[in-house]
This record gives sequence, structure tokens and C-alpha cells, in this order.
Amino acid sequence: MRVVSGIQPTGNLHLGNYLGAIVNWVKMQDEGECLFFLADLHAISMPHDPATLRAGTREMAAALIASGVDPDKATLFNQARVPAHAELQWLLNGTARMGWLNRMTQFKDKSGKNREGASIALFAYPVLQAADVLLYNATHVPVGDDQKQHLELARDIAEKFNNDTGTETFVLPEPFIGTDAARIMSLRDGSSKMSKSDPSDMSRINLADDADLIAKKIKKAKTDAEPLPDSMDDLAGRPEARNLVTIYAALEGRAPADVLQDYAGQGFGQFKPALADLTVSKLAPISERFNALKNDDAAIDAILAKGAQKAAQTGARILASAYEALGLLR
Repeated sequence: MRVVSGIQPTGNLHLGNYLGAIVNWVKMQDEGECLFFLADLHAISMPHDPATLRAGTREMAAALIASGVDPDKATLFNQARVPAHAELQWLLNGTARMGWLNRMTQFKDKSGKNREGASIALFAYPVLQAADVLLYNATHVPVGDDQKQHLELARDIAEKFNNDTGTETFVLPEPFIGTDAARIMSLRDGSSKMSKSDPSDMSRINLADDADLIAKKIKKAKTDAEPLPDSMDDLAGRPEARNLVTIYAALEGRAPADVLQDYAGQGFGQFKPALADLTVSKLAPISERFNALKNDDAAIDAILAKGAQKAAQTGARILASAYEALGLLR
């Protein structure tokens, strides 16, 4: 099994990122060959500040390492250090079809009403996503609901390329079916995902937060006056309560229903302190390592450069095969 997955280098990882994706990355690196990348080439499809992008890429790498991604087990790198990603995207642009890209819902969401003013990169970035995984003949790609359409596109591109050229250049990647990722919501609104873009810092727990701030945020998290029930079905219509139970369960690696068995009948006056203690105990080592790593640019760059060299070697044969299949001389 070869797994490939990327994350936008926006910096400021929070509990939702950690429990929703990074925990699974850490598990995957012990189950197969993994390549994890920071999607800095994707980031330039939208207006950005170069210095912020550069800093965010290093910060995200530090956060991933602090969270348990081991550069000695998984290949960790940023896209820009592996030019083959951009090369393969251009080769695949001849295979991808305008109609396929026109159906991509994320382009419609991100471009809004100003589609004519959006960058070509924003329109074509699903082809770069396809290149990201096809370059390494990934067998499996972890995808959330918002990325299933893009994996289907990657498979369509790979299949058409193979058929058009009469080759078996690319493996058709499958969605990775692993442990269900926890869907962590805002501490201020249980109907919205936890997000770094929320203007209220109290809506999220950042991996860089210290113990006192974590406890404060959980104490002030929105809840209701009802005690906890003994079944998840009884939390219907109580999104904030469900969210806190979900966070507790995800941090302990237990089913939410089992957590409710322990706390049924108790109010949040009892549950929140327990959740705060658990969250601090799980995140404190991550926060400590992250804060020690994040300002060591030389160490982070060395890790990313080493990962990029390994990734480039892994993808070189597939890229060469694509050039050959298209009749290009190199």
C-alpha cells in the first residue's frame, strides 16, 4: 500500500485538523508506505503573501512532526521542492477535459461570483491534485467528503491517459478506508466546523495553545443546561453537547456512546473539567515540541529537503513513463 496525502500550509493547526486528519496520518505511517506533502503549489492558486506562505509551510511541517508524523517513517516534503508535480500536471492537462473541471464544486465555491476574475490555477488545481497522487502511483488516498469528487477526477484522468496512450502508465488510486476521522466543530457553534478562519480564537483549540488557555476555552465552550444522556440519539438537536462528547471520545480513542455511559446524568459542570484535563494531557506534549521546533528553520528545511529528494526519486520513473507514453523526447 502506498498512501499519498497533502495539506494546505496555512499554519496554525487546531484540534479539528489534528483529530480529523493528522491522527490518521500517524497511524497510516505504520501501515504502509506514506508520502505526506505540504501543498504550497496549491496555495498560490489564491492571492497570498509570499512571506506568510513561506512561514506557514515551515510552521505546518513543525506541527505535523510535533503531532507524530515521523520523517524517518513517512516521506514529508513540500510540493515546490519537487518540480515533477508541476511537470506532470502540464502533461495531464492534455488529458483532462474542460467539462470535467467545470463540474468541480470547489472551484465554484472558491471563485464565488467572480469566476472570470479567478486564476487559471484555481480552475486547474484539481489536475495538480491528480498529478500529486499519480506521480507516485498511489494505491490509496485519504479523502473527506469534500475531496471525493477530486479523487474521482484523478481516476478519470489516469484511465483516459492509459487508454489514449495504450499504456498502463498510471495506477488508479482507491480511497483510503481507515479509522473514521472525527468531525470536530466550533466551540462557539456546534453546527460549524472548527476553523482557523473563524474570527473568534475561542472557537478553536490551537495546537500551540498552553494548558491554561485550553482549559479556559473548554470552560467557556457553548453548551446547554441539560445533563448528558446515556445515548448519542438523545443528543440530537444538541450540537454543542454532541461536539464536546465527540472531542472527548476522539482524544481517548473510544466510541462516543462509551463516553456517555461514564457521564450520563452529569452536567457540564462535571464534564468540562474532565474534558479540559484530558485535552491538556494529550496536547501538552505536542504543543511543547511544536513550540520548540517552529522557530528552527534550518532543521525544518533539512527535513523537507531530505523528504523532497526521496519523493523526487520515487516519482522519477512514473514521470519518465508519462513523457515516453506521450512521445516526448527528453
